[in-house]
Amino acid sequence: MATTFRALVARKTAPDAKGHAVSLETVDDSILADGDVTVRVTHSTVNYKDGLAITGRSPILRTFPVIPGIDFAGVVEESASPDFPVGAKVVLNGWGVGETHPGGYAERARVKAQWLVKLPDGLTTAQAMAIGTAGYTAMLCRMALDRFGMTPDRGPALVTGAAGGVGSVAVALMAAAGWEVIASTGRMEEAEYLKSLGASSVIHRDELSGPGKPLGKERWAAVIDSVGSHTLVNAIASTRYRGAVAACGLAQGMDLPGTVAPFILRGVSLLGVDSVMCPTPDRVEAWSRLAKELDHGKLAAMTSHIALEDVPRAAQDILAGKVRGRLVVDIG
Repeated sequence: MATTFRALVARKTAPDAKGHAVSLETVDDSILADGDVTVRVTHSTVNYKDGLAITGRSPILRTFPVIPGIDFAGVVEESASPDFPVGAKVVLNGWGVGETHPGGYAERARVKAQWLVKLPDGLTTAQAMAIGTAGYTAMLCRMALDRFGMTPDRGPALVTGAAGGVGSVAVALMAAAGWEVIASTGRMEEAEYLKSLGASSVIHRDELSGPGKPLGKERWAAVIDSVGSHTLVNAIASTRYRGAVAACGLAQGMDLPGTVAPFILRGVSLLGVDSVMCPTPDRVEAWSRLAKELDHGKLAAMTSHIALEDVPRAAQDILAGKVRGRLVVDIG
């Protein structure tokens, strides 16, 4: 008898329709794709990209029917890989899971072993998804700045979209490393929350979100940006001489309406950060560092929990900027 389980499934509303609908269903293993490891999913999360996928605001979902959810954590149930024995706790981010391959919004997932990372000691599966792809991406940004040679003695660090998922973890990580953190947000009512995570000061996003000058006053040495568009351009324009900007998102837009002035007059460097196809050694390093460097108390303070059936509503909320910090989906 086939194993049945609950899953959120996205299906086309009609064979030739552009739109899709997402509903909670009872399904069996026939909906899963090929893979050598089957995982009992205990937790997932809602990232900005999940919001785009579920609502259809961006063509993230590229095959139907499909289970959305770009990440998950859980326990191995079946395995043909010696690297991931039955009972191992694992985490997955990206690799097209939740886009072209059935994803994390289900009680079961079947994936390729090379897509998985063993959960480091010190993290539960719930904490792994409190971090999620957003927090893992924040660590990749931190790693990019570290590898470039950026250190707190160079000056302050700016974090844009600071009250969101990437931003909240980035604030905590940079503050823990000794940086003076300037947090940019459109929700000034979250200023105390951001300061509790380690921000030294909070500025309104309006300072950065409109068209600006090719060069601004030198204000920060490093930047972690998840917003893109004018915000990223203005962040670059106010970066100090030979500073660096790690860019990982497009919440405002994917355009870059700026000039080369900061690059050729101040030697500013723009560091692109990709989480989806990131090589495994970097993934292992990121998760190992998150287990050691991210304050668990601050992680708990930025985290809320929802049920699987609440995900479609949460997808709307995250795109509307109504979600603070991280959302963990308690699945099983």
